[in-house]
Amino acid sequence: MDRKLWEAEYENTVHGKKNGNEYENKNQNNEENSIIENDLNDEESNNHVLDEQELSRTIEELCLSKAEEFRMLGYNHVTGHEIWQCISKKYHKDGIPNLHKIVNDILTLKVTNFMNWLTMNAYKE
Repeated sequence: MDRKLWEAEYENTVHGKKNGNEYENKNQNNEENSIIENDLNDEESNNHVLDEQELSRTIEELCLSKAEEFRMLGYNHVTGHEIWQCISKKYHKDGIPNLHKIVNDILTLKVTNFMNWLTMNAYKE
C-alpha cells in the first residue's frame, strides 16, 4: 500500500469518517477505553503481595526445580538447599534483592557457575 493511501485511510479511521458515521467511531473508542480501564483494574486487583512464608516456599520451589534440572543433566547429588546457598552468597553484602532478581538469578544459574561455587566451597571447608 502506498504511503498516501495509507495516510488517507489512517486519517479516515482516526476521525471516524471511514463509514461516514462519526458517532459510531466515538462509541467504539469509548468501548475500547473502558475495556483498557477494566484490564488495568483487573491487573491492579491481581497484584498479590507475598508474605514471608509464601516467599520462602516460592524460592524453595524454584531452587528444587533448578536442582532437578541439574539432575537431568547428570549432576545427581545437587540439592535445592545447595542451589540457594550458591545464589544467596552474593546477597550477603547488599541484602536480599527484589523477588524478580532472585528468580532471575535462580533460573539463569549455569552448571559451570554452580560447580565453581561447589569446588570453592569444598576448598574453604
